Amino acid sequence: MPKKYSCQCHCGAVQFTIELPNNKIEPLRCNCSLCTKKNALMQPVPISALNITQGADNLTLYQWNKKIAKHYFCNICGIYTHHQRRSDPSLYGVNIACINDIDLSQHTEFTRVDGASLN
Repeated sequence: MPKKYSCQCHCGAVQFTIELPNNKIEPLRCNCSLCTKKNALMQPVPISALNITQGADNLTLYQWNKKIAKHYFCNICGIYTHHQRRSDPSLYGVNIACINDIDLSQHTEFTRVDGASLN
């Protein structure tokens, strides 16, 4: 059974839940120019597994390059919460630092994604 996690931005204006099909945090780190600058570890989840529960109107969309990926951040505190992935638009990448009640020090291993090579 998938586990549900509560998530939020820094100020709490944006709150959402995610469900992980295998109940395990398996972070990714992308090397594209934007992901390199924000330095976030991301948890991929199916689009249907993310539910905005509060503050959808506080999310701002940022797109660049081919405008396929959709990067969302809180327009109050500026925290990147999630994005719809360019490499697989059926998935969101969730900033694992937004997942409540996880110990980030336990997530030092991650898969590298070569987003810089996408044309």
